[in-house]
Amino acid sequence: MIDELSDEVQLVEQAKTDPEAFGKLYEIYVEKIYNYVYYRIGNRQDAEDLTAKVFHRALNHIPNYNNKGVPFAAWLYRIAHNLVANWHRDHKRRKVVALEQVTLSGKKQENPHHAAERSNEAELLLAAIQKLPPERQELLTLKFAEKMSNAEIGQVMGRSEGAIKSLYHRTLVSLKELLAEHKNLVKAFEADDDS
Repeated sequence: MIDELSDEVQLVEQAKTDPEAFGKLYEIYVEKIYNYVYYRIGNRQDAEDLTAKVFHRALNHIPNYNNKGVPFAAWLYRIAHNLVANWHRDHKRRKVVALEQVTLSGKKQENPHHAAERSNEAELLLAAIQKLPPERQELLTLKFAEKMSNAEIGQVMGRSEGAIKSLYHRTLVSLKELLAEHKNLVKAFEADDDS
């Protein structure tokens, strides 16, 4: 990993003319970008394709890259964010279920009812997250999947650390409201079923 920002700046400048230097940047960041994309779209194959597109786009545009005092990763995450937004827009009407999501995997001695309940809760949480605006989805992905600090998230999203803290709080409140709304719908449905 790059120890200092100045080392990263030098490597990025080299990468503008040297494909081998760009290859080093790729090796440093490919896993992080893949994880970010995967957690935003939930499909391994599409995440691999989009990750390749992120680096292809970065390679094509790196000669125009200007260091603005933020880590190079922020530029890569911005490219990834744009591609993920395009992917979601293109796939909005088609519901695709990845094969890995179809298989129910649980502990061998786990009660099937508990495994199904846990799986259902995870699906509900994912559905609630997907109802949030894209910037809030991005925040949760960076916070929990990438385990970034608020300051790092601020750099990626182009906001102050305080703005990220505020957005995070509002996001958690919205998520809690969406989950409560769903529980109320389920209770109303069950009440109708009983009558």
